Amino acid sequence: MDIIFIDELRLPTLIGIYPREQVVPQTIEVSLQIGTSTLNAGSSDDIRDTIDYAVVVERLRADLAHQHFHLLEKLAEHVASVILDDFGATWVRVTIAKIGVMRGVRRAGVVIERSRPSETI
Repeated sequence: MDIIFIDELRLPTLIGIYPREQVVPQTIEVSLQIGTSTLNAGSSDDIRDTIDYAVVVERLRADLAHQHFHLLEKLAEHVASVILDDFGATWVRVTIAKIGVMRGVRRAGVVIERSRPSETI
């Protein structure tokens, strides 16, 4: 399996359980490792044969601009589902962090890994 990665993508979104967090967007940081085969793209040199990271970034920007999540865990599950279901990845590691939300803490967040269910024949 090959890995396409996106590191430290910063996006504004409504995230949190506190009243202020539900009306004032916060900048979060998203990093992805996307498991997929890049064999065809490596041979063809055609973007249609791989997962286009620019399209992934634009999709996440659009999604997070219009949704509110209470927990980073729920947001991470949403991102993992988008990557697996809509982009056809085999596996994904999603890292999501709030930046500077506590004194003395640069980032606080969650890392999840999800895989596409194995197909049974």
